[in-house]
Amino acid sequence: MSLNLSQKERMLLNDQKSHEQICIQKYNNYASQAQDPELKRLFSTYAGQEQQHLNTINQILAGQVPNTNQQQSQQGQQASAMSQAQTAGQVGMKNQNDAALCEDMLMTEKYVSGVYNISIFEFADANVRQALNHIQKEEQQHGEGIFNYMKSHGMYNVQQ
Repeated sequence: MSLNLSQKERMLLNDQKSHEQICIQKYNNYASQAQDPELKRLFSTYAGQEQQHLNTINQILAGQVPNTNQQQSQQGQQASAMSQAQTAGQVGMKNQNDAALCEDMLMTEKYVSGVYNISIFEFADANVRQALNHIQKEEQQHGEGIFNYMKSHGMYNVQQ
């Protein structure tokens, strides 16, 4: 089945495409800058997921309905890699550079997730909405993973 996207849907997808490209670039760049090996792995894992998001956006822009079953099986595989990175070492060094990288990526994920939330409501096709919702959930998981890393390494103080 071929999609017939409206001008607004195309505009939103092109915005999301740009956001995904920036996320890929940032995660890859930050993975090379991070001092902590666990943070390097976390950022590398997320860069790979962002590439999958970009592939899905490009697929939709090409008029193809994304295969959400394949995405969901990939998510299960990636979730285990994420949880391994999140639970690693509670006693990490408090590196200022790593903290700054995490803060920037957490802020980026909050923004990208919010824009997906808005975009989801603008699409007529239920399959596209489902694919975008899947991507948004992964963006939220990225934010959660970064938050958990920061919290466990003393970089994020939760007020009680």
